[in-house]
Amino acid sequence: MTLQQLKYAVAIADKGSINEAAKYLFISQPSLSNAIKDLEKEIKITIFTRTNRGIQISSEGAEFLGYARQVLQQSELLEQKYLSGMPAKQRFSVSTHHYLFAANAFVDLIKEFGGEEYEFTFRETKTYEVIDDVKNLRSEIGLIYLSDFNAPVIGKLLKESNLVFTELFTAKPHVFLYKHHPLAQNKTITLEELEDYPCVSFEQGDQNSFYFSEEVLSTRSVKKSIKVSDRAAVVNMMIGVNAYTFSTGVFPEYLHGEDIVSIPLEADEKICVGTIIHKDTTLTHLGEIYLEALKRIAENLKNKVG
Repeated sequence: MTLQQLKYAVAIADKGSINEAAKYLFISQPSLSNAIKDLEKEIKITIFTRTNRGIQISSEGAEFLGYARQVLQQSELLEQKYLSGMPAKQRFSVSTHHYLFAANAFVDLIKEFGGEEYEFTFRETKTYEVIDDVKNLRSEIGLIYLSDFNAPVIGKLLKESNLVFTELFTAKPHVFLYKHHPLAQNKTITLEELEDYPCVSFEQGDQNSFYFSEEVLSTRSVKKSIKVSDRAAVVNMMIGVNAYTFSTGVFPEYLHGEDIVSIPLEADEKICVGTIIHKDTTLTHLGEIYLEALKRIAENLKNKVG
């Protein structure tokens, strides 16, 4: 197995086509196809499945490509540091639920350790994609939550994906509302009081299972449901139609300054927010720094949530 073969495989995955990858790599399509066949024969797995509509990445191939990307990134760092004479471009990526504290820690990391050249990626995305990103090493660290309801299913998926979940903090669910909502002055809110108001939640795409919801109480039947894909839309729905959503109560100001309030929900539920990391990898220096930043934030929150 050579670095060149790894570059070929990653190029095909990125371009989605052997023909397009061959053009990008300035080699002939037959040469590229033969190189991949030799690689697959050597490692004894099928990376790409050939169909009439092009190529598809197998489940084994996705895992292999994750490791290949990591090897190529480390190789590039070595070349930049010891051969080019130029400072190595730092790379780091995180995938997460829609948590502002994760974004804040990421900003602090960039400000302090970004250097002159860097390529940092922060993905706020769906639950399944957070897990898939870390599984396939597109991200070093993922952030999700577990509850009594979703832990059996998510925990099984994490185990199958060779991922380790580590708790940052545990909180009780809160209701997020517009400050002029009829319930905004309540000290606590019951589920019955929310019955006539729209419930807004983050859509989960093809993996739209109750277990993959970013919000607790996902199996609860509601009269009015609104699915969105970003935090700004959550705010618009709250202000525009008196919608509400559930979260940890941590940093409610992330939604829209003082316009959104966070009120404890009367429910016997807990939200355990934590990191997921691939058990077969070692965090980079940036990964370790980011993880420590998350832990500091979690420590500061322990007296505010729960």
